[in-house]
Amino acid sequence: MNILLHICCGNCAIYPVLQLREQNHQLTGYFFNHNIHPYQEYTRRLETTLDYARQVDLPLLIEDQYLLEEFLANVAAEPEQRCTYCYRSRLTKTVQKAAEEKFEAFSTTLLYSRYQNQEAIIKFGQELALEYGVTFVDQDFRPGWNEGIRISKEMALYRQQYCGCIYSEKERYHPRDKVKAS
Repeated sequence: MNILLHICCGNCAIYPVLQLREQNHQLTGYFFNHNIHPYQEYTRRLETTLDYARQVDLPLLIEDQYLLEEFLANVAAEPEQRCTYCYRSRLTKTVQKAAEEKFEAFSTTLLYSRYQNQEAIIKFGQELALEYGVTFVDQDFRPGWNEGIRISKEMALYRQQYCGCIYSEKERYHPRDKVKAS
């Protein structure tokens, strides 16, 4: 199949690209990650994705949109539900691009991460597949987690330390257990 693969970052694309190419699919990467914070992190991940795509000869479509205000407006009231918005918004944009460009299928490298909610991603992908008439490839890429990390280090790719949004950045760097002053 001719698949449009949403890429959240270059590192997470490694194993899914390997697997899908081994299955003889034609791939085009798609970078749309409007939620990444701060902007310097967004540009670093985009540059890393471009570097990765060049190294493996992966065609890449880019939606260079930094929509922090839109992201915050949609998640600020319930930050614990931010991932739901994030999955749905990125998959929606991906399937729309896939339908517009006449791809047979779409998928996402979010299915590679051990930290993402596979069931929610697959559910949204399947719903969008029915709505847009484009097949959703819901392959579990998590078994290749360690292989992807090893290869990304060999390729000397920038490796981010948190999922991407302002909330995940806080969870990564803000001390969780503070000593309370009495």
